[in-house]
Amino acid sequence: MTFLELAKRRFSTRKYLEQDVEEEKIQQVLEAVRVAPSAHNYQPYSFVVVRDAELREKIAATYQYSWLKKAPVILVALGDHSRSWRRSDGKDHCDIDTAIAIDHLTLQAAELGLGTCWICMFNSMECHKVLDLPGHMEAIALIPLGYPAKEVNVDRHDEKRRPLSELTRWQ
Repeated sequence: MTFLELAKRRFSTRKYLEQDVEEEKIQQVLEAVRVAPSAHNYQPYSFVVVRDAELREKIAATYQYSWLKKAPVILVALGDHSRSWRRSDGKDHCDIDTAIAIDHLTLQAAELGLGTCWICMFNSMECHKVLDLPGHMEAIALIPLGYPAKEVNVDRHDEKRRPLSELTRWQ
């Protein structure tokens, strides 16, 4: 499979089979995170793997939609602002570096036949409390992980994405 084929296969999965995700596959997904690039290689992120049903329920409660509770695994992407590189104008690259790591995660999951969904619309402060995080850490995203209950139409990008001519400028 080419990279473009893999990228087209990845989709936001909101329905999961009632099937555990093998430890080996979780480790492969996390290895993709480990090798992700970051500004100055500071790697200002970490991920909490939540498999315990009670803790998954608490994390899912920080999000307004109930489908998240059905995911067999929730990965919580954390940003460490005490570790991130800052540009000369002060811009903190923690969120950017974490986003790159999440992108690696979602693509690796897709290659393994797993589904993910990048969730940013959750109560980060409540999640912070649930996980008892120190002040310099931020819960940036929730990523459910599991086997998708349905297949995706890989040709959906032809209709749901802006044309390349709108996304680029040639000088």
